[in-house]
Amino acid sequence: MKRTYIAGSAVGLLMLLAGCSDTPAPPPDTSAADQKALRDGEETWVKEWAAKDADKIAAHYADDATLALTDMPLVKGRDSIRTTIKGFLADKNLALSFTPSNVALSKGGDLAYTQGSYSITQTNAKTKKAEVEKGKYVTVYKKQADGAWKVVADIDNRDAPAAPVAGAKSAKTAKKAAPAAHRKKKK
Repeated sequence: MKRTYIAGSAVGLLMLLAGCSDTPAPPPDTSAADQKALRDGEETWVKEWAAKDADKIAAHYADDATLALTDMPLVKGRDSIRTTIKGFLADKNLALSFTPSNVALSKGGDLAYTQGSYSITQTNAKTKKAEVEKGKYVTVYKKQADGAWKVVADIDNRDAPAAPVAGAKSAKTAKKAAPAAHRKKKK
């Protein structure tokens, strides 16, 4: 009888301990939805660049984000990034596109990165001619308390030096050519 009582108590104690486990249930797997949100976010971001909307472009960055661009010092903080973006947007030749080829999430689901290729057309400060640069990028995201993804680090790396856009004229050459064309019409 004593043995039955001890065995029954031991089984009951084990069941009680198993039921009182401190291990929480694993969070739901949202990786597919998060990957889609990141891809959709970058697609929207490209459209905002095309619309030249500095505030919407900068809104993708966290307050303490960093931006590392080719031939520029590191830009820190959303406000500084917005100022840098406004400088780019002042260029009438500016056109930027990028496409993620890879989206990866951390095991914990709070960090992610995208990597892909980009193409940017802008005016060369020295020659005043439009140039196109192609390269690759990595953007690191952190999931916010509200579930939104914000960029915490953004870096690009060009494949080769920028090349002149075919048929592009400098602003200086275009001004000189216009009066000459006008004179020819009068003759």
